[in-house]
Amino acid sequence: MSDQPSEASSRPEASPASDEAAKPAPESDAASGNTRGVKPESGAASEGTREVKAESDAGSGGTREVRTESGAASEGTRRAKAASVPQQTPAAPVPPQNPDVDVPKMPAYLQGPPPADVWQRRGPQQPPSLLARLRPPPPAGIGAATLWSVLATALLSGLLLGDGLGVNLLIVTAPAAVGAYFAAREAGRRLRPWTAVWAVGGLGLLAVPVLRDAGWPVFLAVVTALALGSLTLHGSRSWPGVLLGSVGLFTSVAGGVRWGWRGARDRADDSRGRVRTVVRTSVVALVLLIVFGALFASADAAFADLLSGLSPDVSIGDSPWRAFLFALGLVGALAAAYTAAAPVRWDRIVVRPGKARSRVEWALPLVVLNLLFAAFIALQLVVLLGGYDKVQEETGLTPAAYARQGFWQLLWATVLTLLVIALALRWAPRGGPRDRTLVRSVLGTLCVLTLVVVASALRRMDLYVDAFGLTRLRISVAAVELWLGVVLVLILAAGVFGARMLPRAVAVSAAVGVLAFGLISPDGQIAEQNVQRYASDRTIDIQYLKGLSADAVPALNRLPEPLRSCALENFQHDAATSDTPWYATSWGEVRARDILEKHPLEDHGSECYGVGREADERDGYEEDSYDPY
Repeated sequence: MSDQPSEASSRPEASPASDEAAKPAPESDAASGNTRGVKPESGAASEGTREVKAESDAGSGGTREVRTESGAASEGTRRAKAASVPQQTPAAPVPPQNPDVDVPKMPAYLQGPPPADVWQRRGPQQPPSLLARLRPPPPAGIGAATLWSVLATALLSGLLLGDGLGVNLLIVTAPAAVGAYFAAREAGRRLRPWTAVWAVGGLGLLAVPVLRDAGWPVFLAVVTALALGSLTLHGSRSWPGVLLGSVGLFTSVAGGVRWGWRGARDRADDSRGRVRTVVRTSVVALVLLIVFGALFASADAAFADLLSGLSPDVSIGDSPWRAFLFALGLVGALAAAYTAAAPVRWDRIVVRPGKARSRVEWALPLVVLNLLFAAFIALQLVVLLGGYDKVQEETGLTPAAYARQGFWQLLWATVLTLLVIALALRWAPRGGPRDRTLVRSVLGTLCVLTLVVVASALRRMDLYVDAFGLTRLRISVAAVELWLGVVLVLILAAGVFGARMLPRAVAVSAAVGVLAFGLISPDGQIAEQNVQRYASDRTIDIQYLKGLSADAVPALNRLPEPLRSCALENFQHDAATSDTPWYATSWGEVRARDILEKHPLEDHGSECYGVGREADERDGYEEDSYDPY
């Protein structure tokens, strides 16, 4: 009994709801009533039990009264304790030093974003960009071999490319290609046959600056080599892939710079000690080279000449230009390595064919065009077979003027024919074998007739060159016309064997054409043709030939005096004042210097100003000022 008051004080008072819940449910009484109907004896026993429970309830009522009294006593004890504890006066809030500034309770950088409004309508999500859908996930961190290759490319670019183009372009390209190879290998890419074709073609085109001094074929070769290098890294095969993949390297510039910066930063954090060691070693080696190199150079003049020829000519005046070339090499090498590790899949761009037309609707315009080509070619055959006298009687034009008048029109006719073929294939009927036969026969006939137009245009250019001489513009457009003829032949082959290889075949033909154009030495061919023309009809334009590059010196050296000395005086002046280092000097320039050293020029004074200025000798040259370099 002694524990009862404390237990009662610790428990809360029973509520009426709890007392009602403790009472038996009516259903149980009904159930017990049914049971009493079945067993009377047990019902009497239960009545006795209820009486006993009633007595116990009466006893428990007294217990509840005792518990109530004890609860009151405990309540008084708690109030006494609360009164004994002294009340603490709340401290006044400290006002902020600057009352105009609203000081937040929590720093701004620790506060999370505001809760989103669940009732606010969300706008449509922006779809990913085209490059994001075509490019695979970003590659892993840049490897050590790739990073060192990129740094070597940047250093060589700043040191070697500022003096011109020659073998230095191959030297700079080598570490960039090595870095791209390591990046592709770390990304799990394998070397494929067409990848090797593009790579070999690009390196072959870089041989043009080594061999030729003329700027315009060198420019074409370098641009084409850059396009083939981009195709090497992307590995495209469709028309969108070949066209966009040739310039797709520029889309990796920003990503490549970020990728390289993260890789360099992570490696610098992980290996600070090794970086310091490399820097110390490099500085010591550079100091030793400068000190002992200067001593040996001052002791021996031959060694000084050798050292000056091998080392790049770096001065403070061209430091901004060198810094720009360093940055250009760094960014270009990073872009190439990033493309090799994560190339854009341009082949995933699908160009849907146009709506197929009916046979009559599609074929009728092309058949009419074929008839027009046939009528024009019939007249051209008469001209090609020697009917210029009749043409001259009817038109009053000389053969040269007749050829000059129609070449450009035929060139544009060839270009427009290729456009017509592309559009015709887009809307060609595709119902079955008969439709394929119709398309092949109509377009095949158009290609054959266009080839005859190409031959006629080249024949006109040949007559024009015989009459007025060869120039840079004429040899360039003749080369373009010849390449268009090759494209037509490839289209004919695709119609027979399938068009799966056509995009890459056209790209290969363009690269081979640019390489052949550079290797034949256009300036040398121009000088050779004009020298032969002078030997036959005694007309030559010395003023035009003096503006050619050093590649023309071997042909111009065969001219008689005073034409020879007058034509080569500019080349001799350039060779005497040139201080271009060996890595920026082409083979054509070296050959020209050797010729001029073995066969010195004669001084004809003012006589050269009147050579080649007669009206008949200048005819046909005044409209050809094509020389972008």
